[in-house]
Amino acid sequence: MIIVGLKDVKIDDAEAVLNQIRRETKIQVQIFDAKCVASWQHLYFAALNALKAFRDKLNISSSLAVEALLYASGQRQIQKAVDMLGVKLKTRNVAVLIIADSGDEARETLNRVSKTIGGEFDDSVMEVTAEKYPSLKSLFEISNHEIEAQTERKNLEKEALIYLIIEHGALLLVTK
Repeated sequence: MIIVGLKDVKIDDAEAVLNQIRRETKIQVQIFDAKCVASWQHLYFAALNALKAFRDKLNISSSLAVEALLYASGQRQIQKAVDMLGVKLKTRNVAVLIIADSGDEARETLNRVSKTIGGEFDDSVMEVTAEKYPSLKSLFEISNHEIEAQTERKNLEKEALIYLIIEHGALLLVTK
């Protein structure tokens, strides 16, 4: 599994890009709008939950990459998940998730993705910043009460938000 951030990308049609890459490699690839991602951990746990759903035959989607998108968004409907975390025309920073059978396949696919969409590797685009914090909280409908229940100290609010977003995604498996 590879999770990376890319900044300054140019994607006119995310679905076409993903379809092209998936056809060429047969590897599971998902691209997220980085402003809607709450750290690499967010995508890591979404991928783990997707793998578990497939293993247990509880998957919603027929694609592991789409299942990871569903878990990352905490949504049961693919279109809602795409609307929430998908790449838009104005998206310039993305997070890429690659799930492959081997590290070589994953790295080869990452090279193909970066050549296709351009940009510069920068994992910081996935970090929860002061600017991203309020929009992530709103996007994932995280209340102040939930944040307060996770932490008593102000400096742990970002970590609490990441945890709660991961937890919301994990609950997708429980609510099937």
